[in-house]
Amino acid sequence: MTALLGFLTIIILLAVIMMKKMSPIIALILVPIITALIGGHGLETGKYIMEGIKSIAPTGTMFIFAILFFGILTDAGTFQPIINKILKIIGKDPVKITVGTAILAMLVHLDGSGAVTFLITVPALLPLYQALGMRKTTLATIVALGAGVMNILPWGGPTLRAATSLKVPVTELFNPLLIPVLVGILSVFLIAAFLGKQEKIRLSSSLESINIQEISNLNTESKNFYINIFIILIAIYALISGKLPPTVIFMIAFCISLMINYPSVKEQKEKIDSHAKEALMMASLLFAAGAFIGIMQKSGMITEMSEVIVSVIPHTLGKYLPILTGVVSMPASLLFDPDSFYFGILPVLSNISQEFGVSAISVGRAAILGQMTTGFPVSPLTGSTFLLIGLTGVELGEHQKKTIPLAFAVTIVMLFISVITGVLYQ
Repeated sequence: MTALLGFLTIIILLAVIMMKKMSPIIALILVPIITALIGGHGLETGKYIMEGIKSIAPTGTMFIFAILFFGILTDAGTFQPIINKILKIIGKDPVKITVGTAILAMLVHLDGSGAVTFLITVPALLPLYQALGMRKTTLATIVALGAGVMNILPWGGPTLRAATSLKVPVTELFNPLLIPVLVGILSVFLIAAFLGKQEKIRLSSSLESINIQEISNLNTESKNFYINIFIILIAIYALISGKLPPTVIFMIAFCISLMINYPSVKEQKEKIDSHAKEALMMASLLFAAGAFIGIMQKSGMITEMSEVIVSVIPHTLGKYLPILTGVVSMPASLLFDPDSFYFGILPVLSNISQEFGVSAISVGRAAILGQMTTGFPVSPLTGSTFLLIGLTGVELGEHQKKTIPLAFAVTIVMLFISVITGVLYQ
């Protein structure tokens, strides 16, 4: 019963959001509450919600101050000179811009943090996309794919969890996957180029009329440019170094940037007010996601779902378990948080595979090709997803419809290369 309610919760949630029958905030709150009450959890549901909100609170607070911080810098014209330089180098070719977006997202995600990747990449590129009329969904998708494929790296959360769960060195788990991952990275570049080509065709007439010089002259005021860039670099260093919590970093950075760029108290109030609506809306969405995550985890739905999935796998398919795991790994990100999957499902799957002479590590390698790697930037179970759509201004359903098929395709490509190179059956 609990597992059934869990599956129904996920299916209904995704359906109403992607079909635009409910706003994401309402769906994330009401759908799991209703299924939890049907499951007999009663007033305990309130406690589950609070636990989930507590887990998401640091991300929500960080998001509020990050929005304000980057909003202040944008208003001060900080990013315009950067856009001008980019435009002079690459012109107005959407293909070059989308491929460059993928490169930037991958480079930034070397630290393994989705939140940091989105907070650095999106504010830097969004003004450029808007200046040329490129779709924000394209930006969100490419950044998601770039971060997703890089999340397989040895220091990424999923790979570390898989290695810990299987009790193997992380290098032994990851190193044989190097060629498939490199091919996955190449596939992201190809997808980025394809999306850029689509944008180029869509904007063909308008691009011809766009004068690069005119765009470069827009909002040329760049108040305190070098000081603002210095503040950004210090914030990025602090984020990557991990010496301070991200929430604290953005609170401090926001205060400093606001005082420097708008010393008048009246101006400060006006600037905060101008960005408050966006910050409040996305923070509300994050806390709604916290309620959803709390109910799914604390009610036992995710645990029961994992047990059902494992129990229905026919033992006759045991020798094909690595391939099957690889196929479902990316969609599984929509059902299971990384801890539930890697510490709950993966050990059972690995035991089953060993009964058929297939090494446990093969299942682990297949899992990290998609589960909370290519799948994490579209999952409603991760705060980073909501951070990405909030920064880009894209609706969750719209982002999922465009990105999920492409993320799944990247996983399948890596899985195919893993099979033909023998990585999954060493």
